[in-house]
Amino acid sequence: MFEWFSFPDEISRTFAIVLIFASFLTSALTAAMGLGGGVALLALMGTGMPVASVLPVHAIVQLGSNMGRTIIQFKYIVWPLVLWFLLGSIFGVAMGGPVVMHIPDTFAKLLLAAFILWSVFGAKIKPASSVSRIYFILGGALTSFASMIVGAAGPMVAALIASKGYTKQALVATHSVCMVFQHGLKILVFGALGFAFAQWVPMLVAMIASGLAGTYVGTRLLDDLPESIFKLGFRITMILLSLQMIWGALKFFWI
Repeated sequence: MFEWFSFPDEISRTFAIVLIFASFLTSALTAAMGLGGGVALLALMGTGMPVASVLPVHAIVQLGSNMGRTIIQFKYIVWPLVLWFLLGSIFGVAMGGPVVMHIPDTFAKLLLAAFILWSVFGAKIKPASSVSRIYFILGGALTSFASMIVGAAGPMVAALIASKGYTKQALVATHSVCMVFQHGLKILVFGALGFAFAQWVPMLVAMIASGLAGTYVGTRLLDDLPESIFKLGFRITMILLSLQMIWGALKFFWI
């Protein structure tokens, strides 16, 4: 079945097939709940891929997955927020590129998890329209900087957007297009740093196609999901993701 397929030399054929199916499942999760799939896929990729390849490959797969959600949910996007977020993201990615290899992964994950937990349990920020531009410019810079280091800052971006109190469709759609820009900028930086994407092209095409199918399934689930259930699931997902990050960061102290 896969005789024609050119697998990357850096991973086994079995693991490659697992990643293709995982792309479908994680994309469906993100489309239905607004987040979670990117972090789950990143964690899985880290178990069978060279560390140097994980973040660049993850960025391209997530770009494709979020592009699918952006197209399907285009009418719900809050564009003014996206534009301010993009301005901040350009600055954050530019700053994160030179330091990506110098910040301890454990420290970065703990900071990201702490922010997510604060966004769930802490006082809600409700910026006035006069200061919301600065809020989202700074948010774009901070999350994009973090994304260069830990690979998946989607929960942090979701927390940023959720502070505006949008409905489920607007939240998921706006989050998706913000992640398109963020991952696109990261890909440019990784390419400039010398990562060779060519051998991964067939694998990336398969994962993106699988992710698009998952996005379609997850979007149908989102449309049928009551708003109250979505909000509860959103909060639970964010808590679980932050706890997973804390565990992943701290377990090395006991190993």
